[in-house]
Amino acid sequence: MTKTNQENKDKRVSGNHKNEISDKIILKLNPIERRVISCIKDKEDNFMKGIVEETGLQEVEVMRAIQWLGNKGLIRSEKIEEERISLGSNGLEVLKKGLPEKRLLLGLSKSYIELKEIQKYPERFNLNREELNFALGSLKKIGAIEIRDNIIRITQEGKETLKNGFEEEDVLKKIKDGEMPSSNLIKELTRRKDFIKIDKIKDWKINLTEAGVDAKKNLGKEEILERLSPEMLLDGSWRGKKFRHYDIEAPVPKLNPGRRNFITEVIEYVKRIWIELGFKEINGNIIQSAFWDLDVLFVPQDHPAREMQDTFYIEGKGELPEELFKKISDIHNDGGNSKSRGWGAPLNKEESERLLLRTHSTVLSAITLSKLKKEDIPGKYFSISKVFRNETLDWKHLFEFYQVEGIVVSEDVDFSALKGLLKLFYKKMGYDEIRLKPAYFPYTEPSVEVEVYSEDRKEWIELGGAGIFRPEVTLPLLGKEIPVLAWGLGLERIMMNYFGFTDLREIYKNDLDVLRRIKRFVKI
Repeated sequence: MTKTNQENKDKRVSGNHKNEISDKIILKLNPIERRVISCIKDKEDNFMKGIVEETGLQEVEVMRAIQWLGNKGLIRSEKIEEERISLGSNGLEVLKKGLPEKRLLLGLSKSYIELKEIQKYPERFNLNREELNFALGSLKKIGAIEIRDNIIRITQEGKETLKNGFEEEDVLKKIKDGEMPSSNLIKELTRRKDFIKIDKIKDWKINLTEAGVDAKKNLGKEEILERLSPEMLLDGSWRGKKFRHYDIEAPVPKLNPGRRNFITEVIEYVKRIWIELGFKEINGNIIQSAFWDLDVLFVPQDHPAREMQDTFYIEGKGELPEELFKKISDIHNDGGNSKSRGWGAPLNKEESERLLLRTHSTVLSAITLSKLKKEDIPGKYFSISKVFRNETLDWKHLFEFYQVEGIVVSEDVDFSALKGLLKLFYKKMGYDEIRLKPAYFPYTEPSVEVEVYSEDRKEWIELGGAGIFRPEVTLPLLGKEIPVLAWGLGLERIMMNYFGFTDLREIYKNDLDVLRRIKRFVKI
């Protein structure tokens, strides 16, 4: 086969392929799309308002058809905005009578006149009172008239102005003739009452694409039926007919179905992690006494955390368990029977009775330990609870946040078990590597801060604290020294990496767009 024959064959194949694509598209066009595309002219700009007039369709129907045809690649559409100028009622009046300034100058060119006289009888100059006042001010401003001893006279400048004519009248004539003059007077004329009107016209400019041209050519070659009727089924006339295809590729409006808040999804996932590891969930009141929130956890009553800047105190008093209060008071005073020296002072009952919004969920662990029976040990417990700190808001601090709390009570656990549990939990939360940094907490020894590395901020970020409860905590609550692994981890900080937040405050903005677009939290 020669090169020329091969090229001709390739063109035929290409042409046939284009025709097949065109036929497939035509079969998907609905009646409104066919009607619209049939009146779009090739090789020239078309406008939506013109299409509306030509088709007799409603504007909203044409607009939808333009969108559908654009999605099928048959047309290109471009939104345009332009200004159109037209004459107001006073502008039309001026073209008949002339500008008020011109009428006044014509009258003054014949003789001078007293100011009182013209103000009393403005109609002699074919003016109303409003036009007269404007003309006097305007002409005086350009030196076309002078007012002296209550007499108005036209000046030489005024005679020249009258001789040369008024450009404003020329601009108004051009506007009436449908022109768009570029004169600087346009802005000035808009300030004059009802001289000209400037309307912003919005429209769509539409052009056929190459595919659109082909589709339009083949549009009326054969009949395309919209539906199959019972009569056609009975008489068999449907055979050999072409029916419009359903367009299953057409874009549809994005729906925003109801879904759980992403924070709730995370909480449910975290709960599953601990439950699958054999932990039991615990919970309790948001409002606690300082005794349970701080005293029981061996936090001295003169500790900075007791001050208003760290704690939200509220009105009222909490009830104290007398027997346990005495044990805890002895621990604080001299260590009691814990072999500790304590803090050197017994508990102040009034301070212990103060009510506060819990500063950490460790208070729930303390209450749980106080209720455990011999048969409950060993045991594993967790909670996901709101806690409150009187913190200054910034990218990594909130005054209200969730804490993931956990304890393991057993004679057979040690620090390596704590480290293993933390690594396993963070692994399931998407963090492959963690760092345990030595820290100090009054109620644990040893104590560590759990940190992960933030790629966005290029720094290690603290995600919580952990350790083993001191004997000063476990002895009065359990009656004997038993190792208790404990941790309190900030949930929002853990979430930041997964959802791409760089600021904790973004989590609680409740922006609807963010809530709709944010990815679902799936099991890692």
